[in-house]
Amino acid sequence: MIYEGFTEDVSVRPPDLSRHGMFINTRKDYPQGAVMKLRFRLSRTGILIETRCEVRYCLRGVGIGVEFIDVSPEAVDAIEREILQQTAAK
Repeated sequence: MIYEGFTEDVSVRPPDLSRHGMFINTRKDYPQGAVMKLRFRLSRTGILIETRCEVRYCLRGVGIGVEFIDVSPEAVDAIEREILQQTAAK
């Protein structure tokens, strides 16, 4: 995750991921509306997703909810497949 020159590595759990965005556990506060670059690897398929996202809400000391604002259709398809595989495995 890159925001104004600050880079942070964050582990994300699959239930926190949707085709539209994700929740990211971080103790750092980000302002609502902040735009950042986000890169993450899907745990089951290993596909690398690179996107820009916008902070929609911040839970101080817990994390942020972000919406993907620049994500390719191929990445959205890969995310959907990841979620389906996670659901089927339960």
